[in-house]
Amino acid sequence: MAGMFLEIVRSPGLAHLSYIVGHDGRAAVIDPRRDVDAYLNIARRNGAVISHIFETHRNEDYIIGSMELARLTGAEILHGRALAFAYGRSVAEGERVAVGGLTLTVLETPGHTFESISVVLTDTASGPNPVAVFTGDALFVGDVGRTDFFPGRSAEVAGLLYDSIHDKLLPLGDQVLLYPAHGAGSVCGRSMAEREFSTLGLERLQNPMLRLDRQAFVARKTAERHPLPPYFKLMEECNQNGDAPRLCDLAPPRPYSPAEFEAEREKGLFVLDIRSPEAFAGAFIPGSLAVPLDMIAAWAGFFLPAGARVGLVVNEAAEVETARAYLWRMGYDHVAGFLAGGLGAWETSGRPYDRIPAVHVAELVSRITAGADFTLLDVRTPEEAAGGLLPGARHIPLDRLPGRLAEVPRDKPVTTFCGSGARAIIAASLLKSAGFAQVEDSLGSMAACRAYGCPLEEAGRGPQGA
Repeated sequence: MAGMFLEIVRSPGLAHLSYIVGHDGRAAVIDPRRDVDAYLNIARRNGAVISHIFETHRNEDYIIGSMELARLTGAEILHGRALAFAYGRSVAEGERVAVGGLTLTVLETPGHTFESISVVLTDTASGPNPVAVFTGDALFVGDVGRTDFFPGRSAEVAGLLYDSIHDKLLPLGDQVLLYPAHGAGSVCGRSMAEREFSTLGLERLQNPMLRLDRQAFVARKTAERHPLPPYFKLMEECNQNGDAPRLCDLAPPRPYSPAEFEAEREKGLFVLDIRSPEAFAGAFIPGSLAVPLDMIAAWAGFFLPAGARVGLVVNEAAEVETARAYLWRMGYDHVAGFLAGGLGAWETSGRPYDRIPAVHVAELVSRITAGADFTLLDVRTPEEAAGGLLPGARHIPLDRLPGRLAEVPRDKPVTTFCGSGARAIIAASLLKSAGFAQVEDSLGSMAACRAYGCPLEEAGRGPQGA
């Protein structure tokens, strides 16, 4: 008899955590990502057949891989009954699924969404008590799920989440291991701990959201303001209908010469430059969007149009497949190609390029002290800005910038600023694409400021709050 195994499959950028658990030749997958080879490889290594796929909820931030995995394995897809999915089978409170000598039991835990479920793992050979629980987006390590997807019903769903946690999850026992669907860095929560593992008992002691009474919990959740990328709506529809194209049907990106890249751009190719902030600032193709490779999952969904044909500018060809995986997990399937030879090939072809001057923090302080006529555009989150702004800074969070460009003066230099310079280069590329002529970037931004000793003032005292 094969022993029990449980492995985490991590999706960087999205901070998505999915799981495969099995015993005695059978396995179940919880919340699979779209590219499913990892689950197949783990099952094969453990001599198991994937028999069941659990979806803890209709995911908003990525395309779920249930249909892809079911096509390859014949596994049954299971999800909550409070939403009419076009595929799979709905399950209700208390339903049990045997996976070898393990039992997976469904708990209905609404709040993040109405159909949210958690899946309780019991090792029946060891005893009747639960060993672990897969909580989806209901309960995280150090935080709880967001409850802002149902306008006008925020207090109702926040109350549902409180009840799910306190009436369903915590009573399982302090010893129960917690396996959430996201870790630190996900847009599905705000204050998740850096570690991926915990127990319900430890969360009861340390998770600040679990120390609130119901009234305070609901008040806290209804006051939260999370970023809401436009692509979330497309993910919801795709995951409810199960109609994402098969990955094997997607054409691989092709290398474009500078002439071909330019011709495709004239036909509507959306140019996404995934190089470092420093590289982009040094030279870039006019009109391109800068999103560094490791930030694609967090930020591309705010600015890439749905259905866009994407052309990549990369440091090296090996980055193309990584970028493509990040994009197709978010439903951007049309990565048409990449600029062969990188920006160097574009430059040597004699084609035009632009640049964004970098401004050192010492220069920023000197300008502020001298009262220079420029706009310091701080694109950090409201929570970050609450910790202090540079004097005179105009604060517009990056996710809101496209809709608030009219608030940024065009007749003076604009210096973009964030936590480290990475979001600042995204903002700078947006401004350049919108026709701003005088755009600069503060490489290092607040991190450099804190090291240098920049003066700070309270948020809201500058010319523009969030």
